Amino acid sequence: MIETVRTAEAHRAGDRIYVDKQSPAAYQALVGTADAVRATAAEAGLDRILVELVNLRVSQLNGCAFCLDVHTRAALRAGESTRRLGVLAAWRDTELFTAREGAALALAEATTHPADALAQERAYARAREVLDDDEISAVIWVAITINAFNRVSILSKHPVREAPAR
Repeated sequence: MIETVRTAEAHRAGDRIYVDKQSPAAYQALVGTADAVRATAAEAGLDRILVELVNLRVSQLNGCAFCLDVHTRAALRAGESTRRLGVLAAWRDTELFTAREGAALALAEATTHPADALAQERAYARAREVLDDDEISAVIWVAITINAFNRVSILSKHPVREAPAR
């Protein structure tokens, strides 16, 4: 009984369960999807920075602190600048993002908020101007996948912990 209680506590954050730990097979299936989507994005020619910009923008829209932390670090490792990361939430109001990046970000936003049909149509039309079919599909899949991970982390209340001292 004590071991069961310890295991249950290890899968909780306050009154929330970590759904990834509570249902590891389902979570591993999501990780498998993410692996397939990462390969699809690479095959479509999306560079790592663009993928991380999509991950970050969707995570901003969803308010997922855990995923913002993970993907900010990933974007920096991929060579993204702190300046562009700092203004990503207002990407439309800058000249720091290419037409291709802007199209991908608009499409990711439309994927995250699909109920806005007009925005979705505008984003898709914009994407058609600068992205090919494979790239459009890959961006949508990246956005779908990070949306799923955002929900896992938000509903589990995954903490953002202080980085260990070096």
